Amino acid sequence: MRILSGVQSSGRLHIGNYYGALRQFVQLQDEGEGYYFIANLHALTTVRDPKAALALTREAAMAYLSLGLDPKKAVLFRQSDVREVLELYWILGTVTPHAHLERAHSYKDKVAKGISPDFGLFAYPVLMAADILLYSADFVPVGKDQIQHIEFARDWAVKFNTQYVPGYDPADPEGKERGHAPGILKLPSARIQETTQTVPGVDGQKMSKSYGNTIELFGDEKEIKKRIMSIKTDSTPVDAPKPLPTQSPPPGLVSDAPLYDLLKLMLPESEFAEVDATWRAGGK
Repeated sequence: MRILSGVQSSGRLHIGNYYGALRQFVQLQDEGEGYYFIANLHALTTVRDPKAALALTREAAMAYLSLGLDPKKAVLFRQSDVREVLELYWILGTVTPHAHLERAHSYKDKVAKGISPDFGLFAYPVLMAADILLYSADFVPVGKDQIQHIEFARDWAVKFNTQYVPGYDPADPEGKERGHAPGILKLPSARIQETTQTVPGVDGQKMSKSYGNTIELFGDEKEIKKRIMSIKTDSTPVDAPKPLPTQSPPPGLVSDAPLYDLLKLMLPESEFAEVDATWRAGGK
């Protein structure tokens, strides 16, 4: 079983990267053939300084290793070192409907915020699909909010195989039936991390470098404390019972009680039980 995933080197790594991806990489390295990459080409949509780009790539590599990824068990590599990914990126672009890219969550999110995306951001899902398909991955570990990327990769792989592989039948992608040919591009499956929630940032939006709402994984102690103290809370008095997160937070937010959700994510179960009881009853 081949597992593939990556982390973008567009900024300092934060706890959202850890709980959303890096922790799972370490856990999965004993389950199959792992390929984990540093997505430095994707990072070019936001990082323009060559020296900064190189430094962030190195930092991402050190983070992988320091958090427990074993190079004897998994392959760790830089996205740009495999030039063929750019060839496949272009080829996939020739079978990618424009409408698919307009439906991409990342694109729609930027437009909704009044940002005018450049081509790199607009075509981001195509490069991500090339990342996945080039290595014939069986599974890609993702959170529920990233399933669309796997669906795109599968759709475009089917389009490519149908166009370029004589005898290919989308209903039999592995060519098991007589007269059918297997596809050149293997259809990946999403391995949904059911226990992995979307990590909220200090403002309740999804934790993301582009939103400036992160808590750094290896940051300075004073800066981390400052970020924690900036976590958005309501006006409920300290000694009063506090509202729990709702199942349907306001548009644009993944949590309307980010402090509660971050504590739930990070604390041992027994310690969080005490926090939860105090949160519900009130008190310091």
